Amino acid sequence: MTEEINVQKSSGNVFADLGLANPDELLIKAELARKISKLIAQQNMNQGEAAQLLGIDQPKISALLKGKLSGFSTARLFRFLNTLGCDVEIVVKTKQSNSGAKTKVCID
Repeated sequence: MTEEINVQKSSGNVFADLGLANPDELLIKAELARKISKLIAQQNMNQGEAAQLLGIDQPKISALLKGKLSGFSTARLFRFLNTLGCDVEIVVKTKQSNSGAKTKVCID
């Protein structure tokens, strides 16, 4: 017996695919948190050191690194990136196609 597996193509945003509210914002925050986590690891900081540098307590760093982002605004995540040595640039441009407008994060 072979059971058929249904596969659905992703939209490119897992939060939209799951039907969550504000999927673009959730994806942006997740990408920013991923970059923050990577920077903390690259600088060999423990959670206490990262918390002190970013001006928050260690449990908040733990939540951030675990992807629990409801307590963090995008502006706050931008400030964390600045503190960790990154420039944050926001570019707004006219959409180029007939498809819906989109929001994305490009991280190098």
